[in-house]
Amino acid sequence: MPSLPILSVVDDSDPLLGELAQVPAAPVGLLEAIRQVPDPRKRRGVRHDIAGVLTVALAATIAGARSFVAIAEWVADAGPPTLTRLGITGTLPSESTIRRCLQAIAPDDLDTRIGAWMWLRTSVIDRRRVIAFDGKTLRGARDAAGNLVHLLAGLCQRTGVVLAQTAVGAKTNEIPCLRRLLATLDITAAVVTADALHCQRETAESIIAGGGHYILTVKANQPSLRRQLKSLPWKQIPILHSGTERGHGRTEKRSLKATEIAAGIRFPHAVQVLQLTRTVTDRKTGKQHTEVVYAITSLSVADATALQVADWLRGHWHIEDRLHWVRDVTYDEDRSQIRTGSGPQVMATLRNTAIGLLRLTGHTNIAAALRHHGRDPHRPLTLLLSC
Repeated sequence: MPSLPILSVVDDSDPLLGELAQVPAAPVGLLEAIRQVPDPRKRRGVRHDIAGVLTVALAATIAGARSFVAIAEWVADAGPPTLTRLGITGTLPSESTIRRCLQAIAPDDLDTRIGAWMWLRTSVIDRRRVIAFDGKTLRGARDAAGNLVHLLAGLCQRTGVVLAQTAVGAKTNEIPCLRRLLATLDITAAVVTADALHCQRETAESIIAGGGHYILTVKANQPSLRRQLKSLPWKQIPILHSGTERGHGRTEKRSLKATEIAAGIRFPHAVQVLQLTRTVTDRKTGKQHTEVVYAITSLSVADATALQVADWLRGHWHIEDRLHWVRDVTYDEDRSQIRTGSGPQVMATLRNTAIGLLRLTGHTNIAAALRHHGRDPHRPLTLLLSC
């Protein structure tokens, strides 16, 4: 069984890492993990524990609920037998109770606990776990200062399940947040993919120090490095693979070249460089556009072939179509008006969890799966109790 993604030794100077370090090992059941989420409320006057409210909110999200009101409506329709098994007894929690509870939860703590549980249920690709990291802005949610809420998440490329997520503060950016998020995971032998923003020396060092490998795209934000890669003798390097795809009124031809580098590339631990050339032809107008993309990796040819690296690099964008697109289109996330406290991130976590559970149980069409579970309140209950 793979090790848990919780770091045992952390930097005490970082308050977030200190908090995450206290998270226990992932329990066997998801509902048990939810029951361990701390309740931030004062005990006086509490009618429903935080775990029960979280569980029914997740069940409602699996049934397609998009808002606090929709969650409360699902609770009202579910009936006492269903709610009792989810931890709700007596008076039903109202919309205001659900809203206050979800807005008060420590969101990064919740993400870490659920991520640890998900980690044990993901699989490897070619003997490695491959994790794609990318950020998403919740365009309908703003904090008290009017700043948009931005979240950084890590997705298992094989299963489409979110393994980690954290908020990116208004006074920072994704770059240090990725390093902080990586420090909470056991990435030994894992492969981390990220877009060109994260092609940073400090990030590469962090990944290697954690026992993992990186695949990073190199673009204009690293001009010196890109010039070095561009100056390699590509004309003398044979094409490893080529292919053609047709769709959306265009034809796209791809070719891949790769070479190992012993020295000369001033980037930590880089040992293999890929050059991907895409030529796109508009079949209606005949216009062509050629793009050349460079990527570097700490994986040697002995670790992974260039074709494997190219597949993982292309698979990085699963986080867009298997997570961000689903949250935007199926859950209509960008139009959500949930803004206060931890509400936006907690709701994003519930959506991530619902999508992950549905994918782990074999659903590939999330919209259809939500409709299926929305027709019968016993279906979300059965899914949660089987996890």
